[in-house]
Amino acid sequence: MRRVSDVYPRLKGRSESGFSMAELVTVVAVIAVIMAAAAPFFLSYLRTSALRSGAEEMATVLNRARQIAIRDNTSMCVTNNATSVQFHVATCGGTVWTGPGTDSSGVITLANAITVSSGQNIVFTYLGTASTAGAYTVTNPRDGRTMSVTVTAAGRVSVGP
Repeated sequence: MRRVSDVYPRLKGRSESGFSMAELVTVVAVIAVIMAAAAPFFLSYLRTSALRSGAEEMATVLNRARQIAIRDNTSMCVTNNATSVQFHVATCGGTVWTGPGTDSSGVITLANAITVSSGQNIVFTYLGTASTAGAYTVTNPRDGRTMSVTVTAAGRVSVGP
C-alpha cells in the first residue's frame, strides 16, 4: 500500500493527523463566546419584529376595510376586542362583514397574540376617508412594548413608534 508521502514527496516528514484537541477546544470556546454575546441582541430583535409585524398587520386590516368601503360604495366600521377585529357595514352596529380572511362570524384574528386597543371605532366612508381620525395601540403581551397605528381624517393609515 502506498503512503501519501510516497505520492506527494513534499509532504514527507509531516504528520498526517488532523487538528489537535487543543485547537478544537479553542474553536468551540470562541464560538460559544460569540453566541453568548449575540443572544441578547437576537432576543431583542425577535421581540421588536413581533411587535412591528403585529402593527403592520393591524395597518393592513385597516387598509382592507378602507378598500372594501370604496369598492362597495358604503361605509365600513372597524371594531376590535383586543385580539380580533370585525368589519361592520354602514354603521358600527350594522351587519358584520364576512369574506376572505374572516371566520364564519366575521372575526379577523390577529397573529402572535398581539393585543390592540383603541378609544374609538374608525369608520371609513365610500370615498376612503375616515369619519374621525384615530389611533390604535398595538401591544406585545410578552414584554409590554407598544406601537401605534394611526388613521388620519383623509384615511391614511400609518405605523409609528
